[in-house]
Amino acid sequence: MKLWLARHAQPLIESGVCYGATDVAVSESLTRQAAQTLAQIIPQATKVSSSPLQRCELLTQYLRGLRPDLTYKTDARLAEMNFGCWEGWRWDAIAPQAYDDWTGAFGTHRFGGHESVNEFMQRVTGAWLDVHRSGRDAVWITHAGVMRAASLLARGVHQLDQASQWPREAPGFGAWCVFDV
Repeated sequence: MKLWLARHAQPLIESGVCYGATDVAVSESLTRQAAQTLAQIIPQATKVSSSPLQRCELLTQYLRGLRPDLTYKTDARLAEMNFGCWEGWRWDAIAPQAYDDWTGAFGTHRFGGHESVNEFMQRVTGAWLDVHRSGRDAVWITHAGVMRAASLLARGVHQLDQASQWPREAPGFGAWCVFDV
């Protein structure tokens, strides 16, 4: 079975700002374009699960208008990683020691005090296993971090020890990737 992961469109926030769990708006026109493209590739009667953040929910709503044959639900496990107190800060304004602490214990350190990478991976793993158990194709409308986590899960990696294990690349805004589950 296949799992399509679609990333939300470009957020309406200044470049260089940490906004993981922050509920920021997105470009409506770019979201509409992404939905039109995505609507053409998803098989009939596929289940679509979306992050509850508005940047994903808007894409879900546009897709729903184009593809009423699909089933839809919101899934909080598909939300971006929560960077706690660093949410809304410029990445370059975060103290170097905070990065050192994070990379020194990458899997277990709660960068910003809210969620560790391994806790994040565990929540995405739960959603991944639900797709596997369903035996059906699925679509996730989600974020770059979830897409990176899914790329690790596709390789059988469920926990991380080192920052070097975290994938650097993810599909761009409004793009998607496909995994065999």
